[in-house]
Amino acid sequence: MGSLTDIGVSAGINILSALGFLLAFAVLRIQPINDRVYFPKWYLKGTRSSPGNLGTVFSKFVNADMSTYIRFLNWMPAALRMPEPELIEHAGLDSAVYVRIYLLGLKIFVPIAMLAFAVLVPVNWTSGTLENENGVNYDQIDKLSISNLGKGSKRFWAHIAMCYVFTFWTFFVLFHEYKVVTTMRLRFLANQNRRADQYTVLVRNVPPDPDESVSEHVEHFFAVNHRDHYLSHQIVYNANHLSGLVEKKKGLQNWLIYYENKHAKNPAKKQTMKTGLWGLWGQRVDAIEYYKKEIEELCKQEDEERQKVITDPNSIMPAAFVSFKTRWGAAVCAQTQQTSNPTVWLTEWAPEPRDVYWANLAIPYVELSVRRLIIAVSFFFLTFFFMVPIAIVQSLANLDDIEKVLPFLKPIIERNSLRPVIQGFLPGIVLKIFLILLPTILMAMSKIEGHTSLSGLDRKTAMKYYIFLFVNVFLGSVITGTAFQQLDKFIHQSANKIPEVVGESIPMKATFFMTYIMVDGWAGIAAEVLRLKPLVMFHIKNAFLVRTEHDRAQAMDPGSLDFYNSEPRLQLYFLLGLVYAVVTPMLLPFIIVFFSLAYLVFRHQIINVYNQQYESGAQFWPDVHMRLIIALMVSQILLLGLLSTQEAERSTVALLPLPVLSIWFHYVCKGRFEPAFVKFPLQDAMVKDTLERAHDPTLNLRDYLKGAYVHPVFQKNDIFELVAIDEEEKNPLVVTKRQSRMTTPGGSKFNSSSGTNEGEFSRIPPP
Repeated sequence: MGSLTDIGVSAGINILSALGFLLAFAVLRIQPINDRVYFPKWYLKGTRSSPGNLGTVFSKFVNADMSTYIRFLNWMPAALRMPEPELIEHAGLDSAVYVRIYLLGLKIFVPIAMLAFAVLVPVNWTSGTLENENGVNYDQIDKLSISNLGKGSKRFWAHIAMCYVFTFWTFFVLFHEYKVVTTMRLRFLANQNRRADQYTVLVRNVPPDPDESVSEHVEHFFAVNHRDHYLSHQIVYNANHLSGLVEKKKGLQNWLIYYENKHAKNPAKKQTMKTGLWGLWGQRVDAIEYYKKEIEELCKQEDEERQKVITDPNSIMPAAFVSFKTRWGAAVCAQTQQTSNPTVWLTEWAPEPRDVYWANLAIPYVELSVRRLIIAVSFFFLTFFFMVPIAIVQSLANLDDIEKVLPFLKPIIERNSLRPVIQGFLPGIVLKIFLILLPTILMAMSKIEGHTSLSGLDRKTAMKYYIFLFVNVFLGSVITGTAFQQLDKFIHQSANKIPEVVGESIPMKATFFMTYIMVDGWAGIAAEVLRLKPLVMFHIKNAFLVRTEHDRAQAMDPGSLDFYNSEPRLQLYFLLGLVYAVVTPMLLPFIIVFFSLAYLVFRHQIINVYNQQYESGAQFWPDVHMRLIIALMVSQILLLGLLSTQEAERSTVALLPLPVLSIWFHYVCKGRFEPAFVKFPLQDAMVKDTLERAHDPTLNLRDYLKGAYVHPVFQKNDIFELVAIDEEEKNPLVVTKRQSRMTTPGGSKFNSSSGTNEGEFSRIPPP
């Protein structure tokens, strides 16, 4: 374990870095030129105008009001002032519940830290085992940890008792928080305004039919099997290539507007450009005429592709968005099996229109299992091979190993000024650099898997990232941190010895995780509020690339929470806190500082900056809860493994019930609360339908839903007519092109596609 000097150096560097970021933000945020960077959400809401519109030229760039510099830290209380109901209305339930995760960390770890420092730290400090052993190198932190207890010591019972206390306290907080979030979700759904996804179901794997098109087959099936509630449907088209053409045309139109504006300012000057890459080389031509010609040619290609998509049967996917007359009817369809064959007519709640990831709707359903198998194998190898750079990073935390492998570096390493920096700061920052591109790679893998919503992509990527952090950052750091030789020892150990090997290594890595928390959790969170990259990019774009108002809006793009990136990192802190609460309580204050600072920063960000792409109603919370239970169980198993190496077998048995209790607690919460996150109660659906009929009896739902789930590239083109059964139709017959198969000698292979004898569709009697 590292020394107090190493930790002190790391703390000094990271505290100064964090304070520097926070002070820079406090000053930069009040400058008019940066207003769109630090308050973009209010611009998008239309409640804030640029302060640069008034005053002198100087005041458009620099804040000359000295009183604002005195109050430069007022953003902190302002971030905490907005009450939670107003926060939900302002930013959405997803954002409000995400911030509660940081508050949950404080609720769990503040009482645990108080108990640990009141009970465990004195027990460890007064043991004196390390002082009495000759030839053992130790530091003051070791004396505060479980490492200071001798083998077979009766003081281990204090740690076992505290493990039970910490576990039951975590149970209490998690159960209460799950209950609160569930109530918030149900209240949010009950009070939510009318949305298209409340009436719509996504249908996948529509079976082929020889007599009808996909659209006719979908209408036929739902008009028969949901005859009192079916309203309309929208077929899914493979318009990915068309989307590329549309985006390309938008870019050309933007350039055309730019050159037309320049020409309007100076009509005498001819606007020219080079046709080569980035305008650096190629033939020089008239810019306006060139872009008009390019756009005209692209419009022709777009029209041809649009007609191809509409008319080509291969562009029609066996999927559809099916809308119903009531929320109750949609809930019944989305939450039930449609036919006796569970592999066809698969239904699920449709994502809200802005949550749909249109590119993946074009993937045939039969490909999905193959894609997911390929990605699973790829993810395994990515996780496994990443252990190599992780091992290299962790070796930096053990300078003795470096001296053995690279003896020529010994004179440099032994310098008093460099050793604390190398051991206390360098490993954490290098590890963070290694992980920068990883979330982007994992998101690309999730897209290949074929998930159809942005929220689903976020949740699946977050799961991958958490597994990766658990295996590489946590287990990888523990296993490879003491020396490369220990990795070889770990590989050759039998499986039942793994908890012992990992448990024995945990106390040695407390210093590294402290430095990692300071780098990623202190300085990293302070850098988050500064928004250095968006700040620099905004001014670069504003100076060189902004040509139109559309460009200016894109330059101000506030982004979103990036749940797939931030939540797994957050879960790593829960894991570290729960694992080290009993082993090395000195790590807990570092965790508490992180949660406090992050709660303040992210509350500010969702109020003033982030603009969420979608609203899932906190659908991610069951995943958050499950990962917390996993972290709790890992802490219990590793403590059990640690004690088993300390000749405390009898006391170790006392820990065996804890993992069982944790599993039981998880299933209690899962059965009690999780249904609210995956299903919509029929009773609530009926209540909302009844209230809507009372408040708006003249609502034309067909017009409201028309175009809601049309692919964005078709939104401005009246090329689709939503297929629906006329509500005033009195004839109970359902028109079909299918030939009657009543005389077919054998069973038709198409009969199982709908779960009904399709030869009788045209003979359904009146109800």
